[in-house]
Amino acid sequence: MRKFVLSSLCMLAFSFAGMAQTLEKMQWFNEPEEWEINSGRLSMSVTPQSDYWRISHYGFTVDDAPFYYATYGGEFEVKVKVSGDYKERFDQAGLMLRIDHENYIKTGIEFVDGKYNLSTVVTHHTSDWSVITLDEAVPFVWIKAVRRLDAVEIFYSFDDKNYVMMRNAWLQDNTPVQVGLMAACPDGKGFTATFEHFKVKHLPDQRRMEWLKKNQAE
Repeated sequence: MRKFVLSSLCMLAFSFAGMAQTLEKMQWFNEPEEWEINSGRLSMSVTPQSDYWRISHYGFTVDDAPFYYATYGGEFEVKVKVSGDYKERFDQAGLMLRIDHENYIKTGIEFVDGKYNLSTVVTHHTSDWSVITLDEAVPFVWIKAVRRLDAVEIFYSFDDKNYVMMRNAWLQDNTPVQVGLMAACPDGKGFTATFEHFKVKHLPDQRRMEWLKKNQAE
């Protein structure tokens, strides 16, 4: 009987461990009017005329687009499969890593002048913007970000196998970061963005691992 109980408890613990990282446990910043989680997939009706941007080039600051996130400390890898029915200029969807309203990175697909672009905005008080224009429309894209020390490496893929780096950006280390799913619709009346297979993988702290190598117990 005791073996059965222990076995059941172990199975239950394993089951909860497998379910621990779920979309349902995350939280909203600027919750949209309509959204749904179904079978590990988040779909949202992106709020019209919403965005994230600070000051540079345009002269305005906005911080009002939907962002669904959890908070992580330390180093990690995060990735997600993103799709959307992009319609208007600057419709966008992807990942965001955010310390606060003056320090964040958003990256994913952005629809500009009829073309799909792999887009990254890095903000430290003021925003910058880098794009890679795609030759044709794509039904989805995988976006991955790897936070190591004081940098975030950003990659894209069309098959979740072959990843290509699109940006390396500074982000303050040893600081908790809000990590999650962002979409914005600066010019339009809204669109539907969908996020699948969202996963955050913990990475052992690089400085600590180097310290352990130098101070191994004999």
